[in-house]
Amino acid sequence: MDAAGLLASAAINLGLALVALSLFSLLKKQPGNAPVYQPRRMAARDRSGDLLPLGHGRVTPSFRWIGAAFQLSEDDVLRRHGLDALVVIRLFKFGIKCFSVCSIVGVLILAPTNYTSEGRADIRRSNSMELFTVTNVTRGSNRLWVHFSSLCFISFYVVYLLHKEYKEIIRRRIEHLKYHKKRPDQYTILVRGIPKCPDHGTYGCYVDHFFSKHYQTYQAYQIVHDIGNIEALQKLASSIEKQIKRKRETRKCNFWQWIWFKFTTEAINIRRQEEKLKDIQQSIRLLQCENMLKHKEVPVAFVSFKSRLDAAQAAEMQQLTNPLSLVTTYAPEPTETIWKNLSVPFWRMSMYRLGVFVAAFFLTVFFTIPVTAVQGIVQFEKIKRWFPPARAVQLIPGLNSVVTGYLPSMILNVLIYLVPFAMLGSLLDQIGESFTHPKNIPSRLASAVSAQSDFFITYILTNGMSGFSLEVLQFGLLTWQFLKVHSIGRGDEPYLHGFPYYRVVPIVSLAILIGMVYAVVAPLLLPILLIYFLLGYAVYINQMEDVYEITYDTCGQYWPNIHHYIFLSVTLMQITMIGLFGLKSKPGASFASIPLLVLNILYNQYCKVRFLPTFIHRPVQVAKENDELDDAEGMIQGDLDNAVSAYKPPWMRPTNLETSSVQPLNL
Repeated sequence: MDAAGLLASAAINLGLALVALSLFSLLKKQPGNAPVYQPRRMAARDRSGDLLPLGHGRVTPSFRWIGAAFQLSEDDVLRRHGLDALVVIRLFKFGIKCFSVCSIVGVLILAPTNYTSEGRADIRRSNSMELFTVTNVTRGSNRLWVHFSSLCFISFYVVYLLHKEYKEIIRRRIEHLKYHKKRPDQYTILVRGIPKCPDHGTYGCYVDHFFSKHYQTYQAYQIVHDIGNIEALQKLASSIEKQIKRKRETRKCNFWQWIWFKFTTEAINIRRQEEKLKDIQQSIRLLQCENMLKHKEVPVAFVSFKSRLDAAQAAEMQQLTNPLSLVTTYAPEPTETIWKNLSVPFWRMSMYRLGVFVAAFFLTVFFTIPVTAVQGIVQFEKIKRWFPPARAVQLIPGLNSVVTGYLPSMILNVLIYLVPFAMLGSLLDQIGESFTHPKNIPSRLASAVSAQSDFFITYILTNGMSGFSLEVLQFGLLTWQFLKVHSIGRGDEPYLHGFPYYRVVPIVSLAILIGMVYAVVAPLLLPILLIYFLLGYAVYINQMEDVYEITYDTCGQYWPNIHHYIFLSVTLMQITMIGLFGLKSKPGASFASIPLLVLNILYNQYCKVRFLPTFIHRPVQVAKENDELDDAEGMIQGDLDNAVSAYKPPWMRPTNLETSSVQPLNL
């Protein structure tokens, strides 16, 4: 891709970002759009002023909220949204710290070194962006030692940042556990593989006898039931009640509302719906009765203690001589418990994990087909070979730059939205030959990486500027809100969703991977990545404050996964440079990079020993200190009772319906 293609991509993405951000600042000021842009505040009935101000004037765009986002302290994020949200923010901060320093090295040292090299004549004639990459450095040139020095500096700097982040997250995690010492999951464990009581033939009886005998602070248990479709019945009952309520509220309506209800709820007979609701409620009551539940027990239970120390020890220790019986783990937080999954047999979970791994592997491999095809669009010469009529594009001035500079990353973003982390397979077009010639993996990886630098520059531009801007604009929900308000006249219900960790963490980790691999190869990518992380930080601060609900908090337990992604990124960077130095006929630099790779692997092993156990286990020291604080302050029985009731399944609780109160039967 030439400079014109890169400029076209940058201009298009920058223009889209400015338009989207301006529209956001305007639309958020309109009270009617609060369900889209402030659903969290609406659900919490928070009428305080915005922490991220939008400026004065309802028709004047403003970017003040971006600057205000960087002024929000980490303590505020932790207090308002929990440690998991803070980990996401620190991930963006890691990218800012990392690529700000790397950008200085890349722009001031590596890019001039590459550009002033003699290079290949065809690159200079085409005015390609490869003039600024390591591709322009001649084979055997001593300038490659500059790249080796930069590789060492970046590797040690990233390791330093990782070490600092790991220590800080651990400190925050321990403090968070102490501060939230009365959380129900600190008193509760999850038990699987429960044998039946030989005397009474029930799982609950065995749990009660065993734990009351071996643990003095044992309090109670909650057996898990395979309740089948009771959750679906409760949702159906709630839906029918809403339909009846909406029907009663539509006595007076405008013409469009009348049309809407004529074809949706107008034809519903209220009396028939009320009878159906009563039948469903009766079915729920029958499923909730004790005699029915006894036949639905599964060998899984939540066991609560009066002491965090005993709960931690019970979760860590093997209870029976048979390690597959009475298997204990830490209980999940009540709000993140997926009840229907608890009834899955213990042995079947291993089969599911294997199936998911195999499916993910094949998905990644087959995803390389569209990825490889999209990458080819970056090089217009390939387009002309695949599709000769495309030569007509050259007749329109500037269209060639748009096609090669913006179109590939836009197409790939559509594909990658469905499979977020499958982009890791973008270099797997070399996978077949790599398996047959494993010793050539570094050189093949280096060749593939250096050939696709232009593509990933445009990808980061599109995914960063346009992607984050569309995230904050919420265009899909905004369109639906507009149609809803102007059709049925009801648009005051907030669109509240949980924070999408599953999407944000992989995409941001992928950006770090691309940045690490291309840090030395294509240094012009680094400033673009810095903008990516700066904009992403501001956007997700806004989304946490106003849009997404933090539904659960694992106390930062997924940080080791992020650390592992970054470690793999550094490892790939080093392996790529080992192969690249070999391709450039600089064996000295290639061999000198091997100890760097070894040190990186050793550091990762050190982290597994030094830091990882704190995320897998709960320190007995902290549990004991919290118990002693409770003894000094006076333990409140209500806190212990809450630990028991918190793990009562939703279908065991009274149904909260306005039409009639539904209580479980005790038969």
